[in-house]
Amino acid sequence: MVVFDKKEFELRAHLLRRAGFGSTRPELQKYMENSYEDTVEYLLTPNFTDWMGDHIVRRFDGEASGMINAPGASRNWLYRMISAANPLTEKIPLLWHSIFATGVPKVINGRALFDQINMLRKYGPGRLDDLLLQLSKDPAMIVWLDNQENHRDAMNENWGRELLELFSMGVGNYTEEDVKECARAFTGWTIGNTEYMMVRAKRDSDWPYGRIAYHFEYREDDHDAGQRIFLGQRGNFNGQDIIRIICEQESTARFISRHLYHFFVADEAPVPSWSTVAPRDPEAIDQLAQAYFDSDHNITEMLRSLFNSDFFKSQAVRYQKVKGPAEFAATVFRLSGQFNIPNRDMIPKYRQIGWMGQELSNPTSVEGWHEGKEWIDTGTLIERINFASDQLGDYGNPGVREIVNTLIKDGAGLLSSEETVSNCLDQLGFLEVSNETRDVLVRYAEEVVDPVSRITGLLRLLTTSREFQLA
Repeated sequence: MVVFDKKEFELRAHLLRRAGFGSTRPELQKYMENSYEDTVEYLLTPNFTDWMGDHIVRRFDGEASGMINAPGASRNWLYRMISAANPLTEKIPLLWHSIFATGVPKVINGRALFDQINMLRKYGPGRLDDLLLQLSKDPAMIVWLDNQENHRDAMNENWGRELLELFSMGVGNYTEEDVKECARAFTGWTIGNTEYMMVRAKRDSDWPYGRIAYHFEYREDDHDAGQRIFLGQRGNFNGQDIIRIICEQESTARFISRHLYHFFVADEAPVPSWSTVAPRDPEAIDQLAQAYFDSDHNITEMLRSLFNSDFFKSQAVRYQKVKGPAEFAATVFRLSGQFNIPNRDMIPKYRQIGWMGQELSNPTSVEGWHEGKEWIDTGTLIERINFASDQLGDYGNPGVREIVNTLIKDGAGLLSSEETVSNCLDQLGFLEVSNETRDVLVRYAEEVVDPVSRITGLLRLLTTSREFQLA
């Protein structure tokens, strides 16, 4: 029997909570067969195909595959989060979706939102230049920020402003003239057959086959090709030139670095305050910004630096991030195994995620969701606890049944209450809890005789712990 070092187990569990959606005990043991650095390399290699697959979703939850509506598209994404062999492949689009927030109330078209998530999945690990270029051509984003209304003779600044303020540089690093010149550069970047597509989507006239996809179109006759000065540089810049200049800026490197730190390391202050509030760890931001420039703006290289860094491995940042509702739900689903095969019970479960405060593809504003501690209030906390308790306290769910049967078999009914609690923590991905919480769990275990009830009861109680809500 191979004996693993406890500190290595804890470090690997920390990595999988941040780069993925937690881990079961068997998954964690599998990752322990290789070095930490090899595990990082595995996670950094995208795997777009090793999940349950659209053919399975189409058979058991048809609306989640046909992309008829936005909730169906989001359920499709949840199935990917639950079943992806490489969880970082799905965590990266979740990162960008929280930054490039795009929503159904304005876009309407579920297929366009589905295509945007696919784009974030494909380009999200690569160069920021390429990602922003694809985002500029993305039909959902074009509609969300009105760039189909951005014409040579009637400029609309929405896309240009948010590209600079929320998607790349941050407040205080550009002027109002830069916003206007940026918007001018993107005139003529629109969607094909705009008027017909907008009417068709609103009328829902293509039911039941699903809304047809928008597509990008560049209209040269509607593009302002004049000379402009943008961020101190002069030229006949088109949108691609604007993105190149943006990505060359130190402010962009630091803005994106802070987003990566906020998402993968520890909760930062809200984004609107970044121009006045210093980073939580300035040296970490310096390191990530250097990796950005050393790698020609490559996000995977930044993440390689991040996951292998001392600041990421530090005990000080563990359990310092509040899991977002979608991340929290995916963690619970992977443990419970309820949706290893899709079914329409996911529909009410998806609604519960919205009650926790996050409906995918429906952000609260163009700034996205208010994250960190703002995910938690008295109402959303009760929703989270009830959601996880129902899932992980149900012996009928295959993942729960496997945990219970494994512990009963291993212990043969002879384990002490303390050992039972430790084993339950291990089964939930080597979860660490405070001594106070552990004492409560041990007292509960001492009072329950039936082993199945004891274990499922402990799993329920663990969902109420502070640490289970954190990553």
